[in-house]
Amino acid sequence: PVRRFLARHPVVVDGLLVACFTGWALLIGVGADSMYALHAYLGGERVLWMQYASLALTVCGAVALCWRRRRPVLVAVVMGLLGVGTLATTGATSGFEVGLAIALYAVARAERPAVTWAVCAGAVVALLVGARLFPQVTTVGSIILGIDPADADDIAALAGSVGAGTFLQSAVWYQTAVPVLVLSLLAVVLGTTVRNRRIHVAAFVDAANALARDLEQRERLAQAAERARIAREMHDVVAHSISVMVALGGGAAAAIDWAPDRSRTALGELVSTGRSALGDMRRVLGVLHEDDGHDGHDGHDGHDRNDKNHGVAPRAAEAVVGGPAPFEPQPGALDLTALVARFRTAGLPVAIRGASTDELDELDELDASLQLAVYRIVQESLTNVLRHAPGTPSVEVSVHRSGHQIEVVVTDGGPTVPVSPAHGSQRGLVGMRERAAVFGGTVQTGPHGAGWQVRVALPSDGGDT
Repeated sequence: PVRRFLARHPVVVDGLLVACFTGWALLIGVGADSMYALHAYLGGERVLWMQYASLALTVCGAVALCWRRRRPVLVAVVMGLLGVGTLATTGATSGFEVGLAIALYAVARAERPAVTWAVCAGAVVALLVGARLFPQVTTVGSIILGIDPADADDIAALAGSVGAGTFLQSAVWYQTAVPVLVLSLLAVVLGTTVRNRRIHVAAFVDAANALARDLEQRERLAQAAERARIAREMHDVVAHSISVMVALGGGAAAAIDWAPDRSRTALGELVSTGRSALGDMRRVLGVLHEDDGHDGHDGHDGHDRNDKNHGVAPRAAEAVVGGPAPFEPQPGALDLTALVARFRTAGLPVAIRGASTDELDELDELDASLQLAVYRIVQESLTNVLRHAPGTPSVEVSVHRSGHQIEVVVTDGGPTVPVSPAHGSQRGLVGMRERAAVFGGTVQTGPHGAGWQVRVALPSDGGDT
């Protein structure tokens, strides 16, 4: 809880750090006389001047630390210069080793390692050179170590005459250098660690956001593909059913006077086709309603049902006028015979090859989605014949499985009744190509003799290629 509180209130952290530096600097700088009796060696006036200088420099350092988050490099440079000034006036770092460490931590946390080490090296070298050059550092250091400054001068002269560094000077130098070096390096290490952790977390967050965006994009693509599939199903259902209903209605109207029994049969088939089309449209429209209000993963989608029911069976179909559509499997290979019979009733002379019981049972072993593709391709081809080749003398449907391939061929003998030259929307052909492309199959369409032929080749392995 304390860490979370401090993370949410950085001003409190800055205040605590400034307070720590100020307290430590005043204790070491202003309170040095009470601890080491500097006035006995340096005189009261000089000690008082040193205290005033230390107080002023401490106030400047505290003010500078308040800007460490905004201008860390500049604050570190200022703290280094103030530390050098403290060495020159008071003979000791007087708490600025702590202030410099705080500033270097801010630099390491915000800047690149090259900048951090450059600033750290510059500030530390400046303090060490000042500790070596300013004579007052030796005087104050000797007093703090309990050695008379006069004896220290004699020892320094003696050691200098033999060309060796004095023990006292080395001790005083290390007394200043060790705290500065240790605290500075520790601050840089901690700051660099925090910076690396922040960069790692930021990279992790960026990766998570990128993954979320990728998943969202995939979801949108999946939704677009699903809506395209629904639109294709709508076209297949509406185009087929309406074409058959128009043909049945026209035949019933033409034969109502001279063949009322056949007219009643055609009208009954028309009603049956209309009801079937209405149920299919309810299911498809129900999917659209469900997509608007649900995520489609509540355990009621068509992929959770067994057998070959890979079609759509939404709960939202209950909202469509006419009540809920029954849950029924999508048509498959076994329904080809009924499909051809329906077109025959509509007046299309269809002959089917490869529709024996054994061959249909063999096709029925295929994946349900592949069976649906075969059914829809045959349905769309016969619908096109009914619409664009009226009065055709013959229509032949061939469904044949050979090895790892299924071949569907629909050939008509061409129209014998004049038709309008207007072309259709071509959605049926596009839908067939899309269905075949899902399984890695091919579609070939074009004139064949006096009529038209559709040839589709589908891999029977379900499109693993």
